[in-house]
Amino acid sequence: MPGPNHAHLAVLKLSDPAVAAARRTLLEGGRLTQEEGVRLFDSPVLELGRLADACARDRHGDRVYFTVNRQLNPTNVCVLSCRFCDYAKKPGAPDAYTMTKEQILAHVDPEIHEIHIVGGLHDKWRFDDYLDVIRWVKERKPGLQVKAYTAVEVDFFCRLTKKPAEWVLEELRKAGLDALPGGGAEVFSERVRRELFHQKIGGHRWLEIHEIAHRMGIPSNATLLYGHIETRAERVQHMILLRELEDRAPGFLAFIPLAFQPGATGIVRRQASAIEDLKTIALSRLVFDNVPHVKSYWVMLGQDTASVALNFGASDLDGTIGQEKIAHAALARSPVGMAEEAMVQAIREAGKIPVQRDALYHVVRTYDAGGAADGGATAATAGAAPGAGAR
Repeated sequence: MPGPNHAHLAVLKLSDPAVAAARRTLLEGGRLTQEEGVRLFDSPVLELGRLADACARDRHGDRVYFTVNRQLNPTNVCVLSCRFCDYAKKPGAPDAYTMTKEQILAHVDPEIHEIHIVGGLHDKWRFDDYLDVIRWVKERKPGLQVKAYTAVEVDFFCRLTKKPAEWVLEELRKAGLDALPGGGAEVFSERVRRELFHQKIGGHRWLEIHEIAHRMGIPSNATLLYGHIETRAERVQHMILLRELEDRAPGFLAFIPLAFQPGATGIVRRQASAIEDLKTIALSRLVFDNVPHVKSYWVMLGQDTASVALNFGASDLDGTIGQEKIAHAALARSPVGMAEEAMVQAIREAGKIPVQRDALYHVVRTYDAGGAADGGATAATAGAAPGAGAR
């Protein structure tokens, strides 16, 4: 992946000493350390945003990407008990559900380019049941790109089958998998894991599974769940560990900061502020010199903050989604789905150029200043990571 040309970074004038120092580091080809990252959290948000926006513009111009997709959550039955999760239900719970084949196929809309499949670790499902979800989707629409199953689910499949991750990932790929989502990373802190999700895999296993996937040519996303009990130092360290993995085994398409939805968990009283959201997104863009995109995930940020974040380093607004259950089980305030026209409008209102993409960041169409589509599908990539799309 070619690096940015620094044209916008080179002419940027900054008044805050810490932000100006970070600009010099980046211009000289250096990387932000954990200490520098933590220090930047105390900088003025607008200064931090200007620096991150310059970095994003040097990489992507004024283009901001989105996809027309659907999220499919086949079941909320889960054998784990994570304190921060309002979505998962125990077997037999009155609000537990498991979709039928017909309900799953109802998510395969004719116009979507990507389907995102994640769900619970079902106590009765076999690995073949999870493979069938992908197979059914691919049978209904063979050209649809499937981004499916987090590293937590992949590890669960390894335990179900008593097979290594390489075998599990190959079987998923044979069924039609195109990419892994970035969920399940939470925050790579053993302290936090022990307190909030002690039954779930930790950072070491999550990183191991994604490294294996990348080396097999399966691209993925990466996430960070922030705004609960983690410290800012743990937040930055999480980013640095992901950056190091990308150095070892390139394959990340995008980094997605996920704002924790308190719901009824009682862990924190309120969601992180919009200022904290914008600082986290901006810092992500500054830390990740080797990951193409930082997403402004509107489902958890809300539409207004997500739109503002497009001038704070984010270059992707995710997708139209259609039906999303996990964040909304935690009482996320965003609408359940955004139509293509609304995505285009949100990007244009931020002063950016809307570009529709597929799951692997191939450009589907670009919209002109008036919102009309300019041209059709193209094989050009939107800054896709090395190995993206490789089978």
